[in-house]
Amino acid sequence: METRAWRHFDPVLLLAMILLVLYGLAMIHSATFERSGAGIDPLVYHQAAYGIAGFGLFMALSSLEYRVLGNLAWSLYAGAIGLLTLVLFVGRILHGSQRWIQLGPIQFQPSEFAKLCVVIALARYLSREADNIKSPRVSLVSFLIAALPLTLIELQPDFGTATVYLAIWLGMLFVAGAPLRVFGFLFGLAAAGAPAAWLLMHDYQRQRILTFLNPQSDPLNTGYNTIQALISVGAGEFLGRGYLSGSQNQLHFLRVQYADFIFSVVAEELGFVGSVVLLFLFTLLLLRGLRAASRSREDFGRLLCCGIVTMLAYQVVVNVGMNVGLLPITGVPLPMISYGGSSLMTFMGSLGILESVVMRHRKLEF
Repeated sequence: METRAWRHFDPVLLLAMILLVLYGLAMIHSATFERSGAGIDPLVYHQAAYGIAGFGLFMALSSLEYRVLGNLAWSLYAGAIGLLTLVLFVGRILHGSQRWIQLGPIQFQPSEFAKLCVVIALARYLSREADNIKSPRVSLVSFLIAALPLTLIELQPDFGTATVYLAIWLGMLFVAGAPLRVFGFLFGLAAAGAPAAWLLMHDYQRQRILTFLNPQSDPLNTGYNTIQALISVGAGEFLGRGYLSGSQNQLHFLRVQYADFIFSVVAEELGFVGSVVLLFLFTLLLLRGLRAASRSREDFGRLLCCGIVTMLAYQVVVNVGMNVGLLPITGVPLPMISYGGSSLMTFMGSLGILESVVMRHRKLEF
């Protein structure tokens, strides 16, 4: 069975992933480059090490019969909830948020790994309830599956990552076939609850929205990142200023340019052409994910693929949107491009699951 499965391995998905990881390493090097001759920044080596580990995870999950994940869904979900709870007590505090668990020289972010666990849990639940998908009970229970980790992440606080869980739930609920009236009800509920949500936000979250609406209201403080990102994107024009030659990046006008604002580095140094190449690779990856979903002959595999595609697409749209001033700054990383080992390994592992689904899209043969 396994030998036959490898005949359906998707090399395009693998190639797109490798090119994105290499693209990310090149841009992290540029974002941390020092013309003083200090050499390659340790962050580049760290990201490369995580990339190698992520490739191992990709191959391991490609080799794994993805249906096994359905049997492990609730164990994985419980483990994710346990880690998200633990980080609130023993997590490392950085930039005012408690998001990381430190294990010797290694630190990891449980909220990143938990995304994939929630996708698996929702795929398991919604596939089992396929015949009852129009029942309000199914929508409510699936929401609670996403809402528990979302709440724990918001307590860190990490609003940007929390919204990813909401997007995953909505995307998977839609693909599962929930009636449109459910989404109409949710839209109305969100509109009615917006004033209360505004009051419950942290001060910095409200300030981000106000800054998004008018960056010039505080150009040297809360509006600084938005303004500098827009300058970087505009300065790149069509062909860019050249690799390692972006003034906004190299002179450190951009803050945390190797993470949240790495797309601005791409746009400034590689221009419109380099940005389009990057977005093309993401689009190619998303299309291969949808291809895997369309080939799956069962609801679990199809929902698994669509959950991963939703997670990837949402983060690309949000990160690029905040870099070009179309969305508020939320701190959502650009998948496989922004610096971050937990995020990189989560996405590479997720793509391994996509590969497993497309490899085993035929019914089991004995």
